[in-house]
Amino acid sequence: MATTNTLRGFATVTFFAADHEGARKWYSELFGIPPYFDKPGYIEFRVGDYQHEIGIIDAKYAPKGAQPGPGGAMIYWHTDDLKGTLQKLLTMGATEFEPVTERGEGFITASVLDPFGNILGIMYNPHYVAVVAAKK
Repeated sequence: MATTNTLRGFATVTFFAADHEGARKWYSELFGIPPYFDKPGYIEFRVGDYQHEIGIIDAKYAPKGAQPGPGGAMIYWHTDDLKGTLQKLLTMGATEFEPVTERGEGFITASVLDPFGNILGIMYNPHYVAVVAAKK
């Protein structure tokens, strides 16, 4: 009997930014690469071990009823150097949303607000490290 996974992993996470050009520059600097898809109103980067997609949409295209500012789901991106990554984000103009927090058994999180009002979560996640190592 075949099994089907309802959710197999996230395909694309999107943020909204009223200053779309500023967001393109900021995220290009953060990732160290330009967006692979760059059109008026929407840009997209592929980052990390699994080339996850992060899209930035001009805020004028936000769904009706969407509120500006932080809200919704928190997505944490794994980083091998949580404190160093947090410092880089703060130096680039992000502001602390949630401080470095020990979650137990090696799991550590923090989050910032990017200069465009989006929550960017970062995390050291030993499970992520183990999954990547097992794939090699």
